[in-house]
Amino acid sequence: MRYLLPLGAFIVLVIFLGIGLKLDPKEVPSPLIGKPAPTFSLPQLHEPDKLFTPEQMKGKVWLLSVWASWCVSCRQEHVYLSEFARMG
Repeated sequence: MRYLLPLGAFIVLVIFLGIGLKLDPKEVPSPLIGKPAPTFSLPQLHEPDKLFTPEQMKGKVWLLSVWASWCVSCRQEHVYLSEFARMG
């Protein structure tokens, strides 16, 4: 009887580890993919007196990347985004 609790905890742990190992670590599901962008109005980086809004991009394919300076993966992603921007 005293071994049932540790055995049960071990089985639960193995189940959770098994589920975790089957997940793709490169896939990050997002509930926002395919949804319309929220309304916002922000100053442009090179011309702060002009505003950028999603309405200006209607009918175009565009990417809005939200990042932080402390985010390591954001810094790695920046190289690829800069390359895409150079490609046009």
